[in-house]
Amino acid sequence: MSKVISALSVSVDGYITGRDPGPGRGLGDAGFLFDWYFNGDTPSQVFDGFKLSEPSARFFDALAARAGAVICGRNTYEDSDRFGDDGSPHPTAPLFVLSHRPAPRMYGRQTLITTGIDDAVAAAKEAAGDKDVGLMGGGVVTEALNAGLVDEIVLHQVPVLVGSGRPYFQTLPEHVRLRLIELVPAPGVTHLHYEVLR
Repeated sequence: MSKVISALSVSVDGYITGRDPGPGRGLGDAGFLFDWYFNGDTPSQVFDGFKLSEPSARFFDALAARAGAVICGRNTYEDSDRFGDDGSPHPTAPLFVLSHRPAPRMYGRQTLITTGIDDAVAAAKEAAGDKDVGLMGGGVVTEALNAGLVDEIVLHQVPVLVGSGRPYFQTLPEHVRLRLIELVPAPGVTHLHYEVLR
């Protein structure tokens, strides 16, 4: 059965970008949050060019192979240079962009959703079939949590205090309880996999 999962690199103090992220600047001054993609000798079986440590590769590939569609927010989309206007952050999964304003030059594997998180998740689930839907961006993750749509959260926690940037989670109206499923320590990152309890 398809699940909705958020899996993002995050600093110990909860940031998914550094200062001054944006188009052409990516994560701002915190690009090192992705260093663990390239700090090992084990090639990813899902993402070309990634060479991870063995424990990271095992954990990352198992998760990435489950993805059948991705939803991201407009800030993430723009910060990532619109994934080339037709691409996706995942090599095979289509991208659904949640935004309240039009997006220029969107085509190929990209679909704009302007009617809210429920419709974005429904469209992504239909595209994913029996695979999972991945969420990218703090705003999208928070909206989906508020709507009770998230099944699992993964923190690829990098041992650094960034101090400023965009947080993984925005304001939630109530506590969200989690259950730890798996903890995988690896060079430069600790992978924390949680189930969202409802």
